[in-house]
Amino acid sequence: MPVLFRDREEAGSRLAESYGGPREKLMVLGIPRGGIPVGHRLAQGLGGGFDVIVARKLPVPHNPEAGFGAVAPDGSLFLNEEMVRHLRLSEDQVHAIASRVLVEVRRRVRTYRGDRPFPDLHGMNVVLTDDGLATGSTMIAALHAIRAKHPQKLICAVPVSPPDTLLKVEPLADEVVCLHAPEAFYAVGQFYMDFPQVSDAQVMELLAVS
Repeated sequence: MPVLFRDREEAGSRLAESYGGPREKLMVLGIPRGGIPVGHRLAQGLGGGFDVIVARKLPVPHNPEAGFGAVAPDGSLFLNEEMVRHLRLSEDQVHAIASRVLVEVRRRVRTYRGDRPFPDLHGMNVVLTDDGLATGSTMIAALHAIRAKHPQKLICAVPVSPPDTLLKVEPLADEVVCLHAPEAFYAVGQFYMDFPQVSDAQVMELLAVS
């Protein structure tokens, strides 16, 4: 599978070039950590505001790279019910994993935001972004959380995603922008030449200069 992007910054710039939605009252929200460099460059290209929405996948026991759902900062859960049944996870197991992940979600919120309140998104045009989708769980959880804030329009914009994940996301957004939807999909990182881990310090630096 060919590399599609040099790095996350290039992916954000190319998303900005492809975006055809509204630009007035615009707020771009990145999902950390990988979505922050993408979102920062996207917001620069569109001339919109930039901020962070924290959502985290619920890791599959013994295979933490895979997820069976995600949790948002308010504690709301998105579960892939089919995967939960396949893994034979009990309600207590799901609750225990979600509780652990929620601790990390809220730690990140405190780290990234401090005392800064979440932006008022009522009536705003909101673009949610990440460096790519795999199962789509974190994006789905974030879309649900932001929809509850009553934006005027809710847009999902990502550089790359499997086609079946886009089908899950599309009903939850008013518009979906995806640059590439390859059938052969192993992991988001395979489509980037340079795909390092993004640190909390890098996230805070990009949020501070927005």
